[in-house]
Amino acid sequence: MSLKAKIFLLAIVPFALAIGGIGYGVRQQAQSLAEAQHDTTQAAYMSSKEIELRHYVEIAKSAIAPYYDAPAGDPRSDDERRRLALDALQRLDFGQDGYFFVYTMHGLSLMHPRQPDLVGRDLWLMRDPNGALTIQELIQQASKGGGYVRYVWRRPSTGLLAPKLGYVVPLERWGWMMGTGIYLEDVNATLARIDGQAAANIERTLMWIGAIALAALAIIAMCGAVLNISEHRSADAKLKRLARQVVDSQEQERARLSRELHDGISQMLVSVKLLLESALARFERGAAREPTAEAALATSLGRLSGTLREVRRISHALRPAMLDDLGLAAALEQLAREFDGQDGIDVRFESMADGKPCAPQRATLPDPVNTVLFRIAQEALTNIARHAQASRAALTLDISTHAVTLDITDNGRGFDAHDAFSDPASGIGLRNMRERLDTLGGTLAISSQPGLTSVAASVPLPLAAPNLQGHTHER
Repeated sequence: MSLKAKIFLLAIVPFALAIGGIGYGVRQQAQSLAEAQHDTTQAAYMSSKEIELRHYVEIAKSAIAPYYDAPAGDPRSDDERRRLALDALQRLDFGQDGYFFVYTMHGLSLMHPRQPDLVGRDLWLMRDPNGALTIQELIQQASKGGGYVRYVWRRPSTGLLAPKLGYVVPLERWGWMMGTGIYLEDVNATLARIDGQAAANIERTLMWIGAIALAALAIIAMCGAVLNISEHRSADAKLKRLARQVVDSQEQERARLSRELHDGISQMLVSVKLLLESALARFERGAAREPTAEAALATSLGRLSGTLREVRRISHALRPAMLDDLGLAAALEQLAREFDGQDGIDVRFESMADGKPCAPQRATLPDPVNTVLFRIAQEALTNIARHAQASRAALTLDISTHAVTLDITDNGRGFDAHDAFSDPASGIGLRNMRERLDTLGGTLAISSQPGLTSVAASVPLPLAAPNLQGHTHER
């Protein structure tokens, strides 16, 4: 694993763990708060319902007070007052499922507005589905002075058994138990709705945390990508500068060696040649002739001349002085003359300005452009001579205001450019061309088929444009 990947993981993993821990903690805390809210809401809601039931019973007691608390001289009999009190309670209700009921302290039903079939029945031993003695529990709470009882009863609006909270009080003089109640399904539904809202809020909070985490991860990844791209660009720029420095160093060394060969070794070889020619002339003018020595000197002179030519050729190949003295066009023209006729290849050079033919003249191009394009021409002509089996080749240099383009074509057998670039064992010269152009921001276009191969190298000239404009006008 690379160092960058490790650094990226060191940034992502702790962040992901922290977000996960935060999400877990928030969820646990939110659930605890939701449970506390549920308990608090339930207690408050039940407390309000208990107060509400007590108020209902107080209203019922006030409604029957004229009959229950009648003075001793009241002309109505006790049975008549009891009947009137039951009639008054029968008419009192609060909603479809809100009503009052009356039982004797022995479990006999005296009044039930929603279930008249129970009136007159002894319900002392009646049990709910859980086995609880419902009426006995109500009477027991009433005998203590009144209170709340939770039990199960059939709900009038649905006809189904439902949990209920009742409040009962005793009417001691008549031996009655009076009470009312509310069904807890409404309370449970309200609490369930509150719990659902709390759960939805928790999920929404976790979703926000997740979204923030994803956004943060995306930002981290984006910053990493930007940093990586910046580093790649910086490294690429450094590599290009290094490659250019290497090429410049190579060219400087080539130029130095070329000067040493031309100015040093060539001059010494010329001096030796002159001395040998002088010695041969003395032998030829002398009275005593030495044919063997003369033949040896003549052979030495021939070989020395060949050596001198080879040294000059090497010197020229290392760094042609014409490239620095007369410019790229003249150097390419000289290069074409040198390759012309080699291996039976007819090599021609053409100079153009803005796409129009012109005579080769010196153009003020940057030295790196001159060097790169000249080396590309050398490499291309060498490849043609070695591999193309061509009979004709052409160099075309087109100098415009904003770019200089060198096009090398031949009529050889062609080659597969893709395979040449992808095969590490071949195409080294082509890759060198592309790398040289990359240092200058140039491009290399290659098209090849049997009978026509073209290698086009183009370099932009933003710095040389003003000089080129003046040079174009001079033409």
